[in-house]
Amino acid sequence: MGSIIFWIIFWVVIAAVAFLPLYFVFLFLNGLIFVRMNREYNRDSRYFRFLLNSSTAIAVRLLRIRIKVTGRDKLPKGRFLLVCNHRSKFDPILTWHSFAKENLSFISKPENFKVPVFGRIIHRCCFMPIDRENPRRALKTIQRAIGLIRDDVASVAVYPEGTRNYGEGLLPFHTAVFKIAQKAEVPIVVMTVRGTYEIQKNFPRKRSDIEMDIVGVLSCEEIKGVKTNVLGDKIAQMMLNNLEGRQA
Repeated sequence: MGSIIFWIIFWVVIAAVAFLPLYFVFLFLNGLIFVRMNREYNRDSRYFRFLLNSSTAIAVRLLRIRIKVTGRDKLPKGRFLLVCNHRSKFDPILTWHSFAKENLSFISKPENFKVPVFGRIIHRCCFMPIDRENPRRALKTIQRAIGLIRDDVASVAVYPEGTRNYGEGLLPFHTAVFKIAQKAEVPIVVMTVRGTYEIQKNFPRKRSDIEMDIVGVLSCEEIKGVKTNVLGDKIAQMMLNNLEGRQA
């Protein structure tokens, strides 16, 4: 019996080792053949969403990541703008994995679209690069995000801090992103994430436990006509209260 179990485990390991490189090549060819990086996609692809979500699920298992999401019952039924604090390059990956049913399209820095294989896949899933150094181009990205929500293509996710925060608290917000929700007339979902900064330190020795908490939702009525800097202050305080409360 022991030898049978050994051979079963042996062939499972061999199959996994052989499968992963082939799957990576499969993803690479799909992105290379079917995705045009110079084209702006405003319609989501179920096929590429499947590739994105399935490959992420594999990565989460390999990296030994366990995610706990609280407050999911607060999510609105329709489209929304998701905002969150930003601690690690794993934040968006684990967020679109945890909210796969919500069909999130992220506003992200241009460098992420140059990542081999996945840069093409996220481009086809209507993720949007933003050039914060060029106000005109940044405005065009915001307008595109508004269009994706209005056309019921996807909900949009963005990190108001604009970059990863390696310290405590929050970095100053880029408050123009809140115009997306105001113009598209959708709620703002406020979320916090904890534990993603430690993933690289933990792997492969131990598992990483990630907490995502939907702090609250600001309705269309609550944000209508409110200055974006005022919204930013309110949202930052919601995040800080939650993060400090969990740290206590």
